[in-house]
Amino acid sequence: MVGKFGLITGAGSGVGRACAEALAQDGFTLALTGRRSEPLEQTREALAGQGHLVVPADIGKEEEVDRVFAQIEGTFGRLDLLFNNAGRNTPAVELDELPVDTWHEIMATNVTGAFLCARAAFGLMRRQSPRGGRIINNGSISASVPRPLSLPYTASKHAITGMTKSLALDGRKFDIACGQIDIGNAASEMTERMAEGVLQPDGSMQAEPRMDVRDVARTLSYMACLPAGSNALFVTVMATKMPFVGRG
Repeated sequence: MVGKFGLITGAGSGVGRACAEALAQDGFTLALTGRRSEPLEQTREALAGQGHLVVPADIGKEEEVDRVFAQIEGTFGRLDLLFNNAGRNTPAVELDELPVDTWHEIMATNVTGAFLCARAAFGLMRRQSPRGGRIINNGSISASVPRPLSLPYTASKHAITGMTKSLALDGRKFDIACGQIDIGNAASEMTERMAEGVLQPDGSMQAEPRMDVRDVARTLSYMACLPAGSNALFVTVMATKMPFVGRG
C-alpha cells in the first residue's frame, strides 16, 4: 500500500480545517466534505501534499454519502481513516420552546450523518485489501456532562458514544479500530459566544476559556497515526480552566 487516505466531514472550518492541515502534514491524502464548496476549497488550498479531494455533500442524506464514498473509492481505491467531525448545535432555549424540526435537524447531522459515514467507511474498510482502517468520532464533552438548555445536542453526543463503542466491538474482526475525541471549548465559530458569556448551571452568565483548534488537531493526529495494533478509545482534550469536572 502506498500512502494513507482519509475523509474528514465538516472540513470547511474550525476543528475540521485544523485537523485536515495536521493530517496532511502526517502524509494523509484527504477527501474533504461539508455542505459548501467554497470553504472546502479554502481548506484544500491550505493543505500540504497533492491529490486532496473536495466533495460537497449533506451527510444527513444517504444518497449524498453514497456519492462521496463512490468518489473516494474511485479515486483513492481505499480509505484508511474517517474523522466523523460534522456537527451542529441548537439555540439555548427552554425545551418546550425548541421546534421539533430543530431536533430532527440536529439528529440528521450529528447522529444519522455520523452513522451513514461510519456505515459506508466500515463497508469499504472491510472489503479493501489490505483490509481495515480507523474511524474517529467527534464526541464533545457533552457526551459525558450536559450544559444547561442543550438536550438535543447532548442526546446526539451520547448517541455518538454508543456508536463508538459498538463500532470498536464490531470492527475488531475486520481490523477496523474506532475511537472518540471529546472536545471542550475549541475556539471555532460554534464557541464564539463562550468568550462573551454562556449560561452556567447556577443561572449565572460567565465567559469560558477556549483553546486553539490546533491543540485538537494535534490530539487527532496522535489518534489517527497509532499503529494498527493500538487504539485510543476515548480521549478528552479541553481548555484547562473551562468548567467541566464537577459541572452541574
